[in-house]
Amino acid sequence: MSGAASFSRPVPLDGETASRLRTVSTATLTSQLLKRGLRRTFLAGLRPTRPDLRMVGYACTLRYVPSREDFGSHVDYDNSRDLQRIAVESVGAEDVLVIDARGQVGAASFGHIIATRIGRRGAAGLVTDGGLRDSPGFASLDLPAYYRVPHATTSSVLHHPVDLDVPIGCAEVYVAPGDIVVGDAEGVVVIPSALAAEVARDAAVQEDAEAFALERVRAGEPISDLYPLAESRRAEYEAWVRAKRPAGG
Repeated sequence: MSGAASFSRPVPLDGETASRLRTVSTATLTSQLLKRGLRRTFLAGLRPTRPDLRMVGYACTLRYVPSREDFGSHVDYDNSRDLQRIAVESVGAEDVLVIDARGQVGAASFGHIIATRIGRRGAAGLVTDGGLRDSPGFASLDLPAYYRVPHATTSSVLHHPVDLDVPIGCAEVYVAPGDIVVGDAEGVVVIPSALAAEVARDAAVQEDAEAFALERVRAGEPISDLYPLAESRRAEYEAWVRAKRPAGG
């Protein structure tokens, strides 16, 4: 395969949904997904290169298989044919490149120069369940990235890219092309795109209720009728929300 790929976006995000997803935590999102029966949506074991950055975008998937000496393990890459390099030149604004590295950490699955390139193309982030090369450089890169461990060795020693824009597993979580990928300082959660709007809406409501509960708990109250919120406290909570809402909002 050569040339740029075309990545899937089955359900576009509206502005309000995207704004909410940039605010609510991945913890809250996993709770909302659990309420809808989705138990495995958090990519456990991945660390952020920039905990200060939020990530919201569409999953663009890249799948690796184990490399073999007769077709891999090279140092010089063919940028016109190598699927990793084609992926780099295909991602765009609001895309998150999600890599299935099979959880293997014996070599990197991406490096700083090509990560810089996807950032310049407007990508929203990078996620791999493997390692990152040149990892200290990611600390100054204005691109959210999540990975398992640092590793200095180039990817071809361990990984061979074989598929773009297909369902993959990343950190033992199913990721479909076009899924919504959200990252914060805790980690990464994957949301089916068809559920994104309702999950974001209900997550924002949940965080309001939890902020009210936390304020009362800090004041010394027990959690018995606060977390979860009891109907007996709902009027008080709704008045609290109105008081917090900006004038005219």
